[in-house]
Amino acid sequence: MTTAAPPVRTRPRRGRTPGQIVLTLLGTAVSAVFLAPLAWALFTSLKSETEAVEVPPHWLPKDWTGQAWSAMLDNGNITNWFVNSLVVSVCVTTIVLLVAALAGYGFARTEFRGKGVLMGLVMTGLMVSPAVLGVPLFTTVQQMGMVDTYWGMILPQCAPAAMVYILYKFFQGIPRELEEAAFIDGAGRWRVFFTIIVPLSRPSLAAVGIFTFISSWNNFLWPYMVTNNPDLMTMPNGIATVMNSYGIQWAQLMAGGLMASLPLIVVFVSFQRQIVAGVAHTGLAGQ
Repeated sequence: MTTAAPPVRTRPRRGRTPGQIVLTLLGTAVSAVFLAPLAWALFTSLKSETEAVEVPPHWLPKDWTGQAWSAMLDNGNITNWFVNSLVVSVCVTTIVLLVAALAGYGFARTEFRGKGVLMGLVMTGLMVSPAVLGVPLFTTVQQMGMVDTYWGMILPQCAPAAMVYILYKFFQGIPRELEEAAFIDGAGRWRVFFTIIVPLSRPSLAAVGIFTFISSWNNFLWPYMVTNNPDLMTMPNGIATVMNSYGIQWAQLMAGGLMASLPLIVVFVSFQRQIVAGVAHTGLAGQ
């Protein structure tokens, strides 16, 4: 004789509150605003050049074509631009992580004469636009003989004050007892940093690395200023050359922009958890 299974109790599904509905609608509207330029670029890249400049403009192509994408792949040096951007962005990200982590840890854990003055200089860097420093940086790079070189594009991007401050605030939140216990066991400052501090800082380091990579990949002004060699063009600089005697080729320009954005989209989608976790652990909440 089989016994009937006890009935499963299900909780009644609650309807959404007015506040949740408003937040959902607001989030949908904000998402639409941010996705609209991406959609416009995609639809424009699938138009012919003649249709792309029609007035008044229209969203969807009348005749769908991949001519702009084919022209970019055939005429543009996409592979070379991609490799240059990758080399510059990876090198900048690696150096920034090392410099910002060491500087932030030094400010957070060590006491030395002039610490307040140096920290003030770092904070001053947050208020200075990189565009203002373009001319003096170019003069310095030129005097060092690094124009039209990878190092000329990489080194001036490797001192971001914001990343130092983010890691500095995070290191301040790490309990000192962990380090003191390691010092009692005979560990030195460098061993404590690499075996205790760095593993605990992975979320913040990941966020800093991703933000730095995206910023370096999108940097147009500095690589444009420091190099005239077509073989050293990065993706933003290469795409800006999509012109002919009749002017800008808008469909090709949109296709090239989407090609340049694909790596960033992949990076963001792949590491979005690290980005959220890093921002949550930087110690900036409520500041």
